[in-house]
Amino acid sequence: KGAPKPLIYRWLRRGEVRLNGGRAKPDTRVTAGDRLRLPPWQPVAVESGAPPPASLSERLRHATLYEGDGLIIIDKPSGIPVHAGSGLRFGVIEILRALRRDLPYLELVHRLDRATSGCLLLATDPARLRQLNRAIAGPDVGKRYLALLAGVANFTRQRVTAPLTRGLDEAGEGYMHVAPDGQAADTTFIVREQLPTATLVEAELGSGRTHQIRVHAQSLGLPVAGDERYGSPAVNQELARHGLRRLFLHAFSLRLALPGEAVLKFTSPLPAELEAVLARLRGVVDQGARVPMR
Repeated sequence: KGAPKPLIYRWLRRGEVRLNGGRAKPDTRVTAGDRLRLPPWQPVAVESGAPPPASLSERLRHATLYEGDGLIIIDKPSGIPVHAGSGLRFGVIEILRALRRDLPYLELVHRLDRATSGCLLLATDPARLRQLNRAIAGPDVGKRYLALLAGVANFTRQRVTAPLTRGLDEAGEGYMHVAPDGQAADTTFIVREQLPTATLVEAELGSGRTHQIRVHAQSLGLPVAGDERYGSPAVNQELARHGLRRLFLHAFSLRLALPGEAVLKFTSPLPAELEAVLARLRGVVDQGARVPMR
């Protein structure tokens, strides 16, 4: 009870909801005597009516990139989860609901990792949410990211299709890793700029697995800079000398080409703190030149 609808849809897409030993579908009906297995989830107890902290609300108050047609696209800051959980009382959805009490309905369509910034899609209509949840993993929705990979790439364009599965580390924390019997995953990395010790890439998603870009980058031997889970502590420490204090992963482009509708495209500029890291890595003092959004 209380699990966010986008979370439930994600469980269903991943096959984590099992009915009588088989994979449940969104339209599956449960009858008496069925055995239903759900992933572990613990809701966060929030004091009834407690508002989000002002510091969080201010970070999202002016983050809207687009609103209309049953959609809201925001420019999500790094450091804010998309929803409450794992000891966190407020996420993007809780904060926006508090800010936008004029909207009777507001739900996440997909998610970004807490440390990832950029374009995040929400629905303000139940029918729109169902439509987008069906489309999110297909060609009608295009998501592109900018990532700084630690190391020098030996390619200009590289497609990675290694299957991914979930595991648990010694502390009981979940993580994703490449496995032959995992779920299909598809990421294409395109080099945008080769730096002396790192590579700026554009990552195009052909699927939407948890931590997909981060694990596929790791599988190439080029982990995402600042990645505390899948990266190298020594490399991250060196990058911190250049001012990197977060995961260098930014959802810079979101494209919607839904059947019978005009194509919509949204872009989010690379945050200033990431631009500053690139400038230092280039050895450039003038930080006025920004990475072009294509």
